[in-house]
Amino acid sequence: MNPFLDQFFWWIIGGVIACLLLATGIIYVGNRRGLERKAQTPEVTPTVPSAGTELQPLEPETGIEVPESAGSRLARLRRRLAGSNNALARGLADLLARDRLDEDTWDDFEATLISSDLGVGPTTELVTTLRRELSIDGVNDSGQAATVLRRELVKIVDPTMDRSLDLTGRDGKPAVVMVVGVNGTGKTTTVGKLARVLVAENKSVLLGAADTFRAAAAEQLSTWGERVGVETVRGEEGADPASVAYRAVEKGIADGVDVVLIDTAGRLHTKTGLMDELGKVKRVVEKIAPVGEVLLVLDATTGQNGLVQARIFRDVVDVTGLVLTKLDGSAKGGIVVQVQRELGVPVKLIGLGEGVDDLAPFEAEGFVTGLMGE
Repeated sequence: MNPFLDQFFWWIIGGVIACLLLATGIIYVGNRRGLERKAQTPEVTPTVPSAGTELQPLEPETGIEVPESAGSRLARLRRRLAGSNNALARGLADLLARDRLDEDTWDDFEATLISSDLGVGPTTELVTTLRRELSIDGVNDSGQAATVLRRELVKIVDPTMDRSLDLTGRDGKPAVVMVVGVNGTGKTTTVGKLARVLVAENKSVLLGAADTFRAAAAEQLSTWGERVGVETVRGEEGADPASVAYRAVEKGIADGVDVVLIDTAGRLHTKTGLMDELGKVKRVVEKIAPVGEVLLVLDATTGQNGLVQARIFRDVVDVTGLVLTKLDGSAKGGIVVQVQRELGVPVKLIGLGEGVDDLAPFEAEGFVTGLMGE
């Protein structure tokens, strides 16, 4: 073989081997760098639920509570009143269960009505009407007497009174509702429950914590506000209540809310200075917006004392409606009739218990139904 060709042949083989080695090195380095990049940026693999896997709903953004409907609340309150330890309901049921309506029965019936704080005048009127109608119809049966009694009780509770809340703002300003009463009646709780109901009716609400004498009252109202998703305007402990109420209404106007609810400090009706201060709160607020409602919260168990309270509060702040709380287990349901008759002020709301939805519009027939345990 030609020496020159032999040498050229080996040069070719060496070149091919060198090219192969170079290519192998390049591939190796490239793969290594790719692995390093993958290690630095981990791959995210979407998780696909397998068949039968239950998808969990998203958590709501807030913990805002929504109350049950008004109709449902009314029905439940009637049931609770009928099934409660109401002494008037028990007394009426006992009397109507007797075989004959003799003089002793009528005397006991009259005593039961008076003890329930129905009042002497309304009691006498009711008993006289019942005896006359039952005598004319020749009724001496407790079942028929119950039918007549129910009808007359509805009349005396007066279903014709306007029990609606004035929640219509004027001149582009929000409706203003002041809530007043003595300590221990459930006043602040009533404000919170009312806010809850209004929010459920798609009304925008602002709370004013004008009870500046109790730090706990402002905290309690703020908690209610957080639960229903509304803001609370409050001041420092001991601040001027009228100033806080004014700022709440002022903010309500600026924010364009529908209703401003103002909680006031509980006060004894016998304290002239405190009652005068309550009048000042209303006067100051009315410099910026009219007060459409002044709701007086009464504890139904206080009986006659509640009537005295109502008279004085009416004279100071012109009460437009009553809220009766703690009617469950009360022997004083008759206060409804007496307050309405003597003051001309309707019971607008009724509360039974501590539940967040234990507040509903007062309705005469439903109230009587509960009293009679039907």
